[in-house]
Amino acid sequence: MATSDPTSALLREAVRRLAPVLPLLMEVGTRFVEAGHEIALVGGPVRDAFLGRVSPDLDFTTSASPEQTHAILAGWADANWDVGRLFGTIGARKGTHQLEVTTYRADAYDHITRKPVVAFGDNLIDDLVRRDFTVNSMALKLPSLEFVDPHHGLVDLAARVLRTPGPPEVSFADDPLRMMRAARFVSQLGFTASPEVVAAMTEMAASLAIVSAERIHDEFVKMIMGSAPRQGLVLFVETGLAGHVLPELPALKLEVDEHHRHKDVFEHSLIVLEQAIALEGLPGAPSSEVPGPDLMLRLAALLHDIGKPATRRFEADGGVSFHHHEVVGAKLTTRRLKAMRFDKDTVKAVSRLVELHLRFHGYGGGEWTDSAVRRYITDAGPLLPRLHRLTRSDCTTRNLRKAQSLSRTYDDLEMRIARLLEQEQLDAVRPELDGDEIADVLGIAPGPLLGRAYKHLLAVRMDQGPIGREAAIAALQAWWADQPESDTAT
Repeated sequence: MATSDPTSALLREAVRRLAPVLPLLMEVGTRFVEAGHEIALVGGPVRDAFLGRVSPDLDFTTSASPEQTHAILAGWADANWDVGRLFGTIGARKGTHQLEVTTYRADAYDHITRKPVVAFGDNLIDDLVRRDFTVNSMALKLPSLEFVDPHHGLVDLAARVLRTPGPPEVSFADDPLRMMRAARFVSQLGFTASPEVVAAMTEMAASLAIVSAERIHDEFVKMIMGSAPRQGLVLFVETGLAGHVLPELPALKLEVDEHHRHKDVFEHSLIVLEQAIALEGLPGAPSSEVPGPDLMLRLAALLHDIGKPATRRFEADGGVSFHHHEVVGAKLTTRRLKAMRFDKDTVKAVSRLVELHLRFHGYGGGEWTDSAVRRYITDAGPLLPRLHRLTRSDCTTRNLRKAQSLSRTYDDLEMRIARLLEQEQLDAVRPELDGDEIADVLGIAPGPLLGRAYKHLLAVRMDQGPIGREAAIAALQAWWADQPESDTAT
């Protein structure tokens, strides 16, 4: 294992962490070397081994052509396929492991569409310089386990700093998505971007426009789902990237007037996000505990106040208001998440959470009727566990007495909700007469009128709780007597 003394202990530890896949790595290395080619484990798996993490991927780079790689793997892997033969990548499966093997690359980009002009390289060093960051530019040659680190990635890894192998301006011009990836790694790994990387991101943020919305979506999701999304989001906003992806986010950095009549909304949103993350359940927990990381909850926490910039008003008494910002925010959330290529269920759920996030504040001192609590439950529907956590997270006051009072009040609401859910099964609330029964009682055919009658009985159910079939019929007939159609119905 050829390496210098300062890195030998770290390398031994990294190899130890690779122990579960080491036999497979040695097999792969031996097969390629015996066929007259070089091969090295590269990128994320090497980085993660030094970080003590288990990488889900096994990525290799080789001197073999895609055709040669396919032939080598075909006699050994359980299955193999083209990931992108034109780009030099062949995929394979061996047991439970997925492998991707890519021919040495020396790409150039057209800087207009971000599509690479593929050129295969002929050596490992040139391949490593084209990678995004130095911490991803380390390699282990196989089967010798020789550590190759021409850009001092291990030093940067120890310092937890992101640098590019070459000038960041060149790297980001080659692939602007790397700027999003920088914010993602800050979020996922807790790294800090170097000053030159931050400067290049700031200068070149507009070039992100040539990257597809789908690829930006994927990086953004990884960023917000990371272990430290605050740091990634701050970098995302402060470099100007957010202005080209999610402009409603930097818009939250409202200028706070000299009297500080309202909070820094962006900072408040980051705190709410952190507090929501702290309330996520453990992975694999029941859905009622919102097992983390939970994308819908995190998006709602980040975006819950994006309606504030459009609704801010300075009042005559010196105060500041944001009337109906939850309604405006829900509409903005829908529009932006659709543009960012989120799926329909996520868009609908997050927008609904934004719309409902202020509802609790009408609860006041606990004076809601059971009817109001029922409506809170049914309006939230399956989002109720997330709404609980979003509402609790939205308290960022430094006034301890106020914070404790809000917490006690929400405790009371949650207990009332639990009691009503147990008594009335409100998660599946329906009128006490179904559509056919309503039609029989009133002597009407299916149509809009029947729909109105159904909604009325549902409102009765919400207001009064279970009242029994006979009382429901009486309520329906009393309503019907006031309807103009009752005189003409047959």
